[in-house]
Amino acid sequence: MTVHICHLLWSFRTGGLENGVVNLINQLEPDEFRHSIICLTDYDQAFFSRIARDNVQIYCLNKRPGHDLPSFWRCFKLLRQLKPDICHSRNLAAMEYQAAALLARIPLRVHGEHGWDLTDLAGQNKKYVLLKRLFKKVIHRYVCLSREGRDYLQNDVGVAADRLSQICNGVDTRRFMPALRLKSTLPEALAASDRIIFGTVGRIADVKNQQLLVAAYIELCQQEETFKNSTALVIIGDGPTRPQLQQQLATAGLISQCWLPGDRSDIASILPGLSVFVLPSLAEGISNTILEAMACALPVIASNVGGNAELVAAGQTGWLFSSNNKKQLQQVMLQCQQAPTELQRLGDNARAAAEQKFSLDTMVSAYRRLYLDSYKQQEG
Repeated sequence: MTVHICHLLWSFRTGGLENGVVNLINQLEPDEFRHSIICLTDYDQAFFSRIARDNVQIYCLNKRPGHDLPSFWRCFKLLRQLKPDICHSRNLAAMEYQAAALLARIPLRVHGEHGWDLTDLAGQNKKYVLLKRLFKKVIHRYVCLSREGRDYLQNDVGVAADRLSQICNGVDTRRFMPALRLKSTLPEALAASDRIIFGTVGRIADVKNQQLLVAAYIELCQQEETFKNSTALVIIGDGPTRPQLQQQLATAGLISQCWLPGDRSDIASILPGLSVFVLPSLAEGISNTILEAMACALPVIASNVGGNAELVAAGQTGWLFSSNNKKQLQQVMLQCQQAPTELQRLGDNARAAAEQKFSLDTMVSAYRRLYLDSYKQQEG
């Protein structure tokens, strides 16, 4: 028996959630599972090409902004055509299309909560909570990534514990590893320097808060000449405000020691060239980029939001700072510059934690059990 899973997403472009879907599809045994992807809006062909399985189809509903009722009809017809065994939606926008899955009589409907939206950082938007409560009758199984997500689904939405699975993201420790330091694809001027390189990876968006990192870095360089001369900054990812961040760094006279190349497909060979990974997000579920950085033996500085505290052990694998607190972030960055020998110990601990607690194999095994066990129960 081969179980057909249809993954229902807002879009399929570079992002942590989407990268997790790629990893899952590539790692689940093709003899047991086959996959389809339905995007509400659009997808990036280059990103889709990261899927190594040759029997995966991707479809777009071409949803228009706002309430596009015809897109629900298109989803219903497509699901009737595909006839998947499982429809797995992720996050609020895709969850609404589980109504189409219900009407199409998809046997098992699974929904994953992967983090907060910028307009609802605490998950307390009353309209969203009500909508999720209504959909409890439509969805059979729920997946959350963090303890915060589990508490939210149980206490706010009212999901019963026996319908809820907490599955942490996993990282491919064979692909992301410190040995790749010898093959870094950082620009030669950075790779050959002995600077402490602070770096972050992610789409450039308000919720990811790269603006805080840039502001903190500029101020430190202006206040501490030694810091300026011994550090560099790397921001990987793209978004509408990337030119603005570049301009701020150029105005401060720092652009020569900063690198903002946009989206890259060689993250596994960029990360090992960094010294410290920084994630200043305003909200997170379980961050794939933190896990990838840890697997590359990088100490992590992260905002204390969402599941970050479940990944970063303060004093052991990195540091946590209060959300949007520039002064705390600066204190930790300055500490890294002043005591670089400590970075090696923290990085080694981070690599060990990635291998022991957050492996890709552990994540894939958990999803495999969820899919097979739930599908068999539903059939029975």
